[in-house]
Amino acid sequence: MKKKAINLKETSFMQAINISAKWCKEWGEDLLSDEVLADRISELINTRNGLRGFFAYALSDADCYLLDKLPYSIIFMLVEKGNDVVEIVIKNLIMSSAQIIIHERNEDFELKQTSQNIADRCKGILKILETKLVVTFINKVIEDLDSLGNGFDNKTKYDDQQKAFIKDQIFDIAQ
Repeated sequence: MKKKAINLKETSFMQAINISAKWCKEWGEDLLSDEVLADRISELINTRNGLRGFFAYALSDADCYLLDKLPYSIIFMLVEKGNDVVEIVIKNLIMSSAQIIIHERNEDFELKQTSQNIADRCKGILKILETKLVVTFINKVIEDLDSLGNGFDNKTKYDDQQKAFIKDQIFDIAQ
């Protein structure tokens, strides 16, 4: 049986999640070095689906500690990728922060903790990325916060409590 190679440029969002999960598991078991993993991730996140899939997995999976440990080669690669990484991490910080409030209201403390973990990972990444880029994107978010909302279509706007909490999370990055 011939092994099929994956063309990362044509990877779907779900394939990117699965690829990221496999690589992070191999890295966690010391089967991949930090440098090899950074090279692979760098190639994967060259596409929108790859970028979204990698961060969807690495930010949300409780068993993937890559973004908690942030080896230097991963930091270097994320900084090198610039705008796209900053943008997606800030968007994830905003969404997870808004969800923390929703889960708190619903008294779903397990999901609240998951959203808090995502927000904490986002803040950790944003603290090590290029400061000017982060500040530029954050200022734009604060400026546009009233027009942003839950979901992909922004139909349901964030309420005052969510907006205040999002701002608190953003300001927490500077500390």
